[in-house]
Amino acid sequence: MREPRWWAELSLIGVVYAAYTGGRLLVRGDEASAVGHGLAVLRLEGLLGIDAERPLNRLFTDVPALGVPADFAYASLHYLVTPAVLVWLFRRRSAHYRAARAWLMAATLLGLVGFTLLPTCPPRLLDAAHGFTDTMAHFSAYGWWGGEASAPRGLGGMTNQYAAMPSLHVGWALWCGVMLWRYGRTPVTKALGVAYPLLTTVVVMGTANHYLLDAVAGAAVMGAGFLLAPRALRVVDRLRGTAVRTAGTEGGTGAGTREAPPVVSGGCETFAGEHIPGQRSAATAADDTSTPAR
Repeated sequence: MREPRWWAELSLIGVVYAAYTGGRLLVRGDEASAVGHGLAVLRLEGLLGIDAERPLNRLFTDVPALGVPADFAYASLHYLVTPAVLVWLFRRRSAHYRAARAWLMAATLLGLVGFTLLPTCPPRLLDAAHGFTDTMAHFSAYGWWGGEASAPRGLGGMTNQYAAMPSLHVGWALWCGVMLWRYGRTPVTKALGVAYPLLTTVVVMGTANHYLLDAVAGAAVMGAGFLLAPRALRVVDRLRGTAVRTAGTEGGTGAGTREAPPVVSGGCETFAGEHIPGQRSAATAADDTSTPAR
């Protein structure tokens, strides 16, 4: 398999991320449906007894020493850690890079399908009666973000605030964690592989950007992407192999390849001691040419 080229990989990842970002903007969904889906998720969690968002959100709101770092983590880490892990794999674990990249991309595109089918209002955008505080708006004076998720001030229109289900913050963090655990060679790297996805899950709930079930869905999307990626790679390899064979066939009849000229004599050759050429088989001719002339 040909080694990946950094510029080709960068272009491919850029195209996929642009498609993902553009897709999020195109499938914003209407507010009423998004709010309804958010409340349905909250009710389901209540029935299951797993609605851990409120106490976490209250803690992050009341203790700035927790809330402010959590806001910084939510606004930046997925933009920094995920590319850093990709670069690390490309440079240090190149044998595993292609499969890892395919897994990440497949899961990301599946997440886009989730945003399309199920636009969901995050807890922070629900009515205040539900007991959630938007910590990023509450602590906006500390960072570059405003009151519209992690978008910089004035750029809130460039993000889809109803793309909560599934949580790709959690999904990408899980992917990073698996890569660090599986291919890291030091205890510190493996510990970071465990801590990062767990920390991200706590952060997305404490900042009221996601429900617990959003995080579960993010992990499920990564699982589906893991199963889909090898099949996608096989299809890509098959198409690439077909293209190479087709190019080789077409190139074989071009100017770069010359066919052997036809034998004009039709196999009639004159050998030593003969005055008239005779028709001979290839084997007989070979024997005669190996016999010295008398």
